[in-house]
Amino acid sequence: MTELPELYFRIRENGATVFRVNAENRERRIEMDQIAVVNTNRGDYKVHGDTTLSPTEEAVIGDWMQARLALLAARNMDDIHRAIDHLNLTAHWAQAKASDDQLAQITDDLLMAMHDLRSVLVRKKTDRLSKAK
Repeated sequence: MTELPELYFRIRENGATVFRVNAENRERRIEMDQIAVVNTNRGDYKVHGDTTLSPTEEAVIGDWMQARLALLAARNMDDIHRAIDHLNLTAHWAQAKASDDQLAQITDDLLMAMHDLRSVLVRKKTDRLSKAK
């Protein structure tokens, strides 16, 4: 059996629950004791109950938070690149494959979403250009 990590992070929305892993008991069962809750939105963690964290555990939790935030940022950018692909595929579908009935079902919603996105992008680009001056 491979060596178990000292801490286990159960992913949840906006962070994780952190458990201390222990297999050093008579039954050789894996025990997991909750020691903290991580909030990636706030970038912090709270110790669970009266648990005291070792400096090593604090460092592992901090490292995990940094790695998790980097992973989420990378996934977010990947989602945006996929959205660009979907917009291109949607344009091709609308031009080459969509029926009049299908276009009637989605045109207004898609135009509003695209208008909203365009407005945000233009405003953000204007802000960036004015800061660069």
